[in-house]
Amino acid sequence: MAAAPTFETLLYAVEDGVATITLNRPEKLNAFNTQMMRDMIAAFDETDRDDKVRAVIVTGAGRAFCAGADLSAGAQTFDYSSRAGAGQADLEARTREGRQRDGGGLLTLRIFDSLKPVISACNGAAVGVGATMQLAMDIRLASTEARYGFVFARRGLNPEAASSWFLPHLVGVQTALEWCYTGRIFPAQDAFDAGLVRSLHAPDDLLPAARALAREIADNAAPVSVALTRQLIWRNAGAAHPMDAHRADSRGIQARGKSGDAREGVTSFLEKRPAAFPDKVSSDLPDIWDHWQAPDFR
Repeated sequence: MAAAPTFETLLYAVEDGVATITLNRPEKLNAFNTQMMRDMIAAFDETDRDDKVRAVIVTGAGRAFCAGADLSAGAQTFDYSSRAGAGQADLEARTREGRQRDGGGLLTLRIFDSLKPVISACNGAAVGVGATMQLAMDIRLASTEARYGFVFARRGLNPEAASSWFLPHLVGVQTALEWCYTGRIFPAQDAFDAGLVRSLHAPDDLLPAARALAREIADNAAPVSVALTRQLIWRNAGAAHPMDAHRADSRGIQARGKSGDAREGVTSFLEKRPAAFPDKVSSDLPDIWDHWQAPDFR
C-alpha cells in the first residue's frame, strides 16, 4: 500500500473514500503562499489519481480557513520581480510559457479540472484568496463564525483566482461587484443569504456535516458518473448555447449506457440492494469532449 503523501503546508488524510485537505499554517491563519499553492495543486493531483477517493473536503486548521495571501514580504508582497531570493523562486513557480500567472488562478483552474467532487468546510476567516479558492469548489458549507472578504481593491489589486468568472456565476453580477468594490468583510450569514454558501453550522458541527454530505456521495454514486457530472455542469455553465450541453450529454449517455456501471445501477435498483459500481475514474472515464482536460497551464 502506498504511503499517504505529505505536504509542507497541508494535512492530508483519506478515510472511507473521503479525502480531507486541511490548510495547515494555523500560526499564520493559514495564509496562502507559493508553497501552499504547490501543495494544494499536488493534493488535487493525488485525489484524482487515487480511485479510493470518492469525494474531497477542504478546511483549515485553527481558527481561520485562510486569511488571504501571506503579507510577510511587506509592500513588495505581490511584486515578485522586485524581490530577491524567495521572490524570484515565487515568480518562477508562477510562470507558465514565459508569462507571470496568478497563483490563486493556477489553483482554482486545477480545482476546476478535479475529477472528484470538492466540498468546502469554511471554519473561520476566508479573505482574499481564502475566499476565491472556494469559488471553484462544488459545495460550500460554513461555520457560523466564518467571515468572507473580497478585499482586493482595498489592497490596490484586482480580483484574482479567476473569481471574475466564478463569483458572478454563483451570486450574480450585482452582488459580486458590491463585494469586490467595497472590499468589506462580511459574516457567513450574508454569504448564505446571497447563495455563496449552501448551509451554516455551529463550529463543532461543520466537519461532521461536510463528512455526511461526502459520505452520501461516496456511498451511493458511481465515481465515473460523478466525474462526468462535475465537468458537464461546470463547463456548460459558460456554454454559449444548450446545444453544447446536448452534444456532451449525448456522448456521455452513449458511453455510460453500455458501461458496467449502468448495468449495475439498473440491476441493483431492480434487486433492491446497494450498488457495487465496477468502473474506475483512472481507467474508465469516457472522452466526451474533443479535449477532455483543459490545456495544461499548471
